[in-house]
Amino acid sequence: MSAPRRVRPVASVYAEKAIELLIHLCGYSAILFIIAIFAFIGREGLPFLGTHALAMFSMTSWNPTHEPADFGILALLAGTFWCVGLSLLMSVPIGIGSAVYLSEFAPEKTREFLKIIVELLAAIPSVVWGFIGVMIVNPLLQMLGAQVGLNGFNGAIVLALMTLPLLVSLGEDALRAVPDSYRQAATAMGATRWEMVWRVLLPATRRGLLVAVLLGVGRAVGETMAVLMATGNSVRIPTSLYDPVRTLTATIAAELGEAVRGGEHYQALFGLGVILFVITFLVNLIAERTLRGNRTT
Repeated sequence: MSAPRRVRPVASVYAEKAIELLIHLCGYSAILFIIAIFAFIGREGLPFLGTHALAMFSMTSWNPTHEPADFGILALLAGTFWCVGLSLLMSVPIGIGSAVYLSEFAPEKTREFLKIIVELLAAIPSVVWGFIGVMIVNPLLQMLGAQVGLNGFNGAIVLALMTLPLLVSLGEDALRAVPDSYRQAATAMGATRWEMVWRVLLPATRRGLLVAVLLGVGRAVGETMAVLMATGNSVRIPTSLYDPVRTLTATIAAELGEAVRGGEHYQALFGLGVILFVITFLVNLIAERTLRGNRTT
């Protein structure tokens, strides 16, 4: 004779349903927050972009307070991607190399100690990095021959230092996610440890490393305070390593407090916010697509 079926209390069933509903709400809340943020900046920025997009993307002069006002953002875009590109040239090799060392070469105690240091670096506020750019990197660049130490290269160095913890952490996670059978097979074939890393691990985890780089790009593009303090805030297209530049985020932070609410300048800054939102959205979308492709291969 089979045992009687246990009947769950009604209160337990309702509690489980409530928890499930709460979990669903928490999941959808992130989507709602993103939609709300875009609606907030789009309400002011999208109408301005609709009427000034051609001028914004065809001019280099940004003088929103002059008569007539100039809203060209080519120099701001150039300054943004200049700093981000230079920072990636410095941070990606160091970050991936550090991730390889932590994952494959470092002793256990050394790995744990260095991971704590990396996490502490990630916790440093951006304004502190800005102080480092002004007080330390600035005089160093002047000693190396720069007429002005607050320039795009200074901002790139600061951004590289800020994105390194993200690259190291995600890169190490990607490398440690590679099955041990890959390492054992490479060792059985007579490969050295360096050959195993170069010919087996890095190709196997290239998508994960690419995701780390893309997320680092998103982190660098959205940084505000550090680049505001370190880049020199000169609206120009850089032609040399030591040219001062201004980024999109620094422009918004520097001018929003002085713009008349509802005015043309105010709307132009919200238009910059829409452009930044689109850039970071595309970068994160590419990273997500890349990561999804990694899971299916």
